[in-house]
Amino acid sequence: MAWRSGVTALLMLQPRTALLATRGPAASYGTSITSAKIQVNGVNLHYQQTGEGSHAVLLLPGMLGSGQTDFGPQLKSMNKQLFTIVAWDPRGYGQSIPPSRDFPPDFFERDAKDAVDLMQALKFKKFSLLGWSDGGITALIAAAKYPALIHKMVVWGANASVTQEDVRIYNGIRDVSKWSEKVKKPLEELYGLKYFAETCEAWVDGITRFAEKSGGSICQQLLPHIKCPTLIIHGEKDPLVPRFHAEYIHEHIKGSRLHLMPEGKHNLHLRFAEEFNREVEEFLR
Repeated sequence: MAWRSGVTALLMLQPRTALLATRGPAASYGTSITSAKIQVNGVNLHYQQTGEGSHAVLLLPGMLGSGQTDFGPQLKSMNKQLFTIVAWDPRGYGQSIPPSRDFPPDFFERDAKDAVDLMQALKFKKFSLLGWSDGGITALIAAAKYPALIHKMVVWGANASVTQEDVRIYNGIRDVSKWSEKVKKPLEELYGLKYFAETCEAWVDGITRFAEKSGGSICQQLLPHIKCPTLIIHGEKDPLVPRFHAEYIHEHIKGSRLHLMPEGKHNLHLRFAEEFNREVEEFLR
């Protein structure tokens, strides 16, 4: 993959940092976005919810992301008559702090269990998954391990393994002091510089550890166990996730679909939100 250094690549990796304004609880979820916390697996997990449709959908954010930072156009514009949309902050991210974020060998499995248990705590018996980047990996694991609970799944910017090429990319963003001010400042405001910098370094250490495993697998062995209808979206100009990762996932999930966006980069759901939302809603119907 042609690695784009500097601001462009960093912008593609980091969550959109213009925060979506939230309102307090309302009588109807029709147009409002509510914000709350609920205890799951010993952690007070923060989530946002909107819509009143019978089809529940969970949005799973990327590294250092949250529902609020990563999914503004989806929370605002997805069909709220058809869907009930939940966007969560994984433990240690966004407003699900404490605890501090850490990256044990099973951190993706832990996130998958937290996500599924959150939706069950919210009384959703079955739901679909929309996972971006790290959230896409979490979604793949959740769909494989909890098949009876997952209706459909969409993933983008995800990978089922870590190659040496990926390791070089990840190490390129380890030191946040080298990031552009435009990208760095909003995350510093969200997390504070110390937490932001330490969490980024810890993430790089955690994700690159998979490259030491046979084949660099994160969840390759789980893909054949995914039974739900699955849509993989790939931006052909993604500087962080080469196309072969999307193709590998597609080839190993039976019956899955691969949709390519020629101009899409890593944050295609933000940059091309209208096209993305339309494609996803048609698939989820």
